[in-house]
Amino acid sequence: MADTKKTIAESAQSTVARKILDYAQGGDPAVQLPRMLKAVDALLPSDYLVEQRALFHQVVDNPDNNWMVLLKSLWTDVDDGVRAKVVENFLVNACLIGLKRQDNAAAEYGCNVPWAMLVDPTSACNLHCNGCWAAEYGDKLNLSFEELDGIIEQGKELGVFFYLFSGGEPLVRKKDIVRLCEKHDDCAFTAFTNATLIDDAFAEDLLRVKNFVPAISVEGFEEATDARRGDGTYRAVLRAMDVLKAHRLPFGVSCCYTHANARSVGSEEFVDDLVARGAKFAWFFTYMPVGRSAPVDLLATAEDRAFMYRQVRKFRETKPLFTMDFWNDGEFTQGCIAGGRRYLHVNANGDIEPCAFIHYSDSNIRDTTVLEALRRPLFMAYHDNQPFNDNHLRPCPVLDNKDMLAQMVASSGARSTDLAQPEDAAALCAKTHDTADRWAPVAQEIWEGGHWTAGSNKGRRK
Repeated sequence: MADTKKTIAESAQSTVARKILDYAQGGDPAVQLPRMLKAVDALLPSDYLVEQRALFHQVVDNPDNNWMVLLKSLWTDVDDGVRAKVVENFLVNACLIGLKRQDNAAAEYGCNVPWAMLVDPTSACNLHCNGCWAAEYGDKLNLSFEELDGIIEQGKELGVFFYLFSGGEPLVRKKDIVRLCEKHDDCAFTAFTNATLIDDAFAEDLLRVKNFVPAISVEGFEEATDARRGDGTYRAVLRAMDVLKAHRLPFGVSCCYTHANARSVGSEEFVDDLVARGAKFAWFFTYMPVGRSAPVDLLATAEDRAFMYRQVRKFRETKPLFTMDFWNDGEFTQGCIAGGRRYLHVNANGDIEPCAFIHYSDSNIRDTTVLEALRRPLFMAYHDNQPFNDNHLRPCPVLDNKDMLAQMVASSGARSTDLAQPEDAAALCAKTHDTADRWAPVAQEIWEGGHWTAGSNKGRRK
């Protein structure tokens, strides 16, 4: 297995790519970006990421579309050094270098190898959100700095240069997160954060390290956000956005849509407000009733999910905001991305889980390497069964494909990682049977009406 240092070929590619990116940093982005894309086309093999590059051409060749407006805002709104570092780490290291390492490792070891890793530094959180499992754990679970550092070192060997922190509230450990950004300045970092701990001092740290972009959790406007996260949370979010914008730091939002708030987070008014406040991306997740006491009435209905499907696609055509729906965008990823296929999760107890919403494991980082976990029965069950449905609008082994998770947990011998109230996988799946039944015909109607096809670039790297 190669170490984390770049090979001679990787270093050569990085040098060329950095020169291209450096060239694009100065001047008018409307002029520089088309030139940069032309150089990228010359750098990459003609059959590599064909459709993705075609999409970028559609953007940069039409200077008035919403995507070009978004790209231009990265020059007008974001600190030059931060933009340069984030773009280099994300495009050069996580994509150009990382994807090839991942493909080579996957072929060598016969398992999934992720593009990103989601890690919980701590279970501690200063909020108590309705339906969130973290509130049950308190502040008892923590990964040490050395353990976090070791996870990243292992990931880089496999080609993973993109790390996301969750929790708990990850910024409870913001000093350690900043240290990790400093040590691994070739990686891109983000965190799903409630934003209450973002202040001027932290913003100054981010300006210094340059490779961390917050994803602020918000549930819609004030009424919807505070209903789930507690009074005053929405105003704290707005203060954090103001701090980040004033320091010319990029940020985005993470929105969990439920039956209670889908019409709020999916509204045009909400998205327009995010753009006005400076957000550059919005990632949407649907609610999962994880934990024995999790309320099931928050589950998004088939109508809610279809609404979000239509709204997110409309926003992509009209708003200068990068939007992604981790369930309804299964058509772009050929189904579920968990189980190491695109990402995996390490919780604050060190358990290596297929997904942030799948609290079952047969491996722990304290006695198992990431690669060993990827080759153990639970992750191999994901590898061998993905995609879980030919209709990629039904990607999830819990919400969309009844009892699939329970079967994989049983066959692999995995255990519940919920230390407060261990939940049987069959019981978790049973809570979503009705939801799966109601979504199936709606998803089929949408699928048959037309969906994104892979064309000549069909395969793992769609």
